[in-house]
Parts: sequence; C-alpha cells; structure tokens
Amino acid sequence: MDEMMTTVANDTFHEVTLDSALEEAIATVTDSLATEGFGVLTRIDLHEAFEAKLGIAYRPYAILGACNPALAHSALEQMPEIGLMLPCNVTVEELEGGGSRVRFIDPKAVLGGFGGASDPALDDLAEEAGSRIGRVAAALAETG
Repeated sequence: MDEMMTTVANDTFHEVTLDSALEEAIATVTDSLATEGFGVLTRIDLHEAFEAKLGIAYRPYAILGACNPALAHSALEQMPEIGLMLPCNVTVEELEGGGSRVRFIDPKAVLGGFGGASDPALDDLAEEAGSRIGRVAAALAETG
C-alpha cells in the first residue's frame, strides 16, 4: 500500500489512510484518540447491520462515537441541546486493495452549522476539540 497521507476535505473532516485492516485500524485509532482524552463510547458495524437487516454484503465499515468527557460536559453546560451533536463521529472503512480509510469529523464545522458558533464559549470548546482531533489525524498520518 502507498505511504499514509492526511487531507482535510471541505473543512469538515480529516482523512487518513492506514496500511492496516479494519480491526487493527480501529484499535490504532482508539489508542490515538485516547492520547487526546477521547474514548470510544459507541461502535456501529454497518457491514454487519446491512447484512442482518437488508441481506446486503457491504465492505467492512464502522462508525465510532468518540467523546472527550471534559469537553462534552463543558459544552452541555453551555448548551444542553448540543447533545444532539455528540459524540464526534469517526468512520473506519476497509479499502478493497488493502488498508483502511479513517475520517474524523471537525467539531467546529459541525457546531457552526448547529448555531453554536455565535456563543464564544462553545466556539472555544469546538476549537479545542477540533485541534485535538486534528492532532490525532496528523499523528496517525505520520506513523508508518
């Protein structure tokens, strides 16, 4: 597989390609998120759900719900309805030729669309969460 790379698309997410299959990529992403204070609260295996509910074979694809409890608590104290936007989604999909593609949502982009950007305290929290997620993506892109 080619060298890992990271990009930011549409200023709404970070994308990293890893040389590992789905389960190993999820473990790597989970460990990397932990370095920035995020835990994975939820995992949805779409390939399993599509098979069970629709009878459709789908490539290995998981959605992880990542949460930094301190940042989430602060955000909920400022705006309880922000819970609709939690946790931060991370997708991991296995690529046909090998490896996995990982995408991390940028909380600042999501918050802006939610109307929270007009609140300076929420804007600062989203900036902090986005910076942490950006560092996770950059660290994953740098490891080989």
